[in-house]
Amino acid sequence: MTDATAPNRPRHIAVIDVGKTNAKLALVDGTTLHEIAVVTRPNRVLAGPPWPSFDLEGHWSFLLDHLTEFQASYGIDAISITTHGASAVLLDREGRLAAPMLDYEHGGPDDMAEAYDAIRPPFEQTGSPRLPCGLNLGAQLFWQFESDPALRDRVAHVVTYPQFWGFRLTGQLATDVTSLGCHTDLWDPHRGEFSTLVERLALTRKIAPARRADAVLGTISADIAARTGMSPQVPVACGIHDSNASLYPHVLTQQAPFSVVSTGTWVIAMAVGGDAPRLDPARDTLVNVNALGQPVPSARFMGGREYEIIRDGCDATPTPDDRSEVLAGIALLPSVTSDSGPFKRCRHAWTRDPKTDGARMLALSWYLALMTDTCLSLAGAKGPIIVEGPFARNADFTAMLAALRPEVRIAASATGTSVGAAMLLGLDATLPETTPVICDDPAPLRAYAASWARHVKERECD
Repeated sequence: MTDATAPNRPRHIAVIDVGKTNAKLALVDGTTLHEIAVVTRPNRVLAGPPWPSFDLEGHWSFLLDHLTEFQASYGIDAISITTHGASAVLLDREGRLAAPMLDYEHGGPDDMAEAYDAIRPPFEQTGSPRLPCGLNLGAQLFWQFESDPALRDRVAHVVTYPQFWGFRLTGQLATDVTSLGCHTDLWDPHRGEFSTLVERLALTRKIAPARRADAVLGTISADIAARTGMSPQVPVACGIHDSNASLYPHVLTQQAPFSVVSTGTWVIAMAVGGDAPRLDPARDTLVNVNALGQPVPSARFMGGREYEIIRDGCDATPTPDDRSEVLAGIALLPSVTSDSGPFKRCRHAWTRDPKTDGARMLALSWYLALMTDTCLSLAGAKGPIIVEGPFARNADFTAMLAALRPEVRIAASATGTSVGAAMLLGLDATLPETTPVICDDPAPLRAYAASWARHVKERECD
């Protein structure tokens, strides 16, 4: 790898990483691609009015405070940004919020679903399935403008979420192709341009220009430099959707076919160079757009949310007796969150109630792996599977996946999104560190998976 201290080669990259559950600031070493420091805060939702919204000002204070600390302790040479998808920020002519940033899980947009469906483009154009609440960004915008008729006139600029933080840092307006390509209905991934919905929403002159995630948005403003102690020459990358941040290092270094499973609140299986399946929008398949602007067949479910619901605070470790009991017929069937994922038609059920917390945790881990395997199949995955994020540290999850797939590898980075976002600053691309998963006795797990699939089929979930 080229020395990260060479001219124009940042040594320390601060990464703003806002997921649905937590907001983070990570400092990535440009030479080793390891996180030097990570700080987090909950991504809490404010009740409103006028609607449930994200605590942008709380995040901003948190980010500025820790950018200042990172600068004092290590020095910051560049900034990159990654956030969850399905989100945009509406700005007025002065660059202030024209309205609070809507939480995409708010059910308000469902009240106008029929009217919105009449104007949204077809799946064949956008690769974006119809999703509930505000998970389609176009549905959010439609509902907001219809709910507050004066809002359309107040809005001068629409920016996708990573670029909101870039705007706060640099004053430059943009959207990025990965955020636009995240089931927004606003992007045509096949043509690499805005969809017909942008014109139908009268946003042609308001939505900020689409840029590649690795473009340099600008340098930090004088005010930010004075507040944090950073040099005013610190560059800021345009920014990237978080799942695509996990994918980015592999796009640069892996030979297709391969797939990346990004885990967190959402588990997203992204297949690069796979079987190019006929995607079924009814099963939460979609076309993502990677950092190079290329379409990527994908499938997903809300795995992190499902994990928290079923475990209910439990951290029990399965015993050998728990394993025997679960293999004998205890299975969790889909779907714990029934408004997304490949089995939206069914509500979750147990084949038999687990008697211990350890058995429940094991069945939950295997359920999550079986759901992930289903998503990989729907996306046409072939070749190695790289697991990123918190589920990579769950040995029962990875063992089940390895029993079903020929090659499963665990990403070494604890925060794959941060490393991927840091690489937008032109760091030399090297194959990310991964560890192979070895399943010593796959036969019982394969039998369990086959039984699970039969139960799912009998319930007519798919």
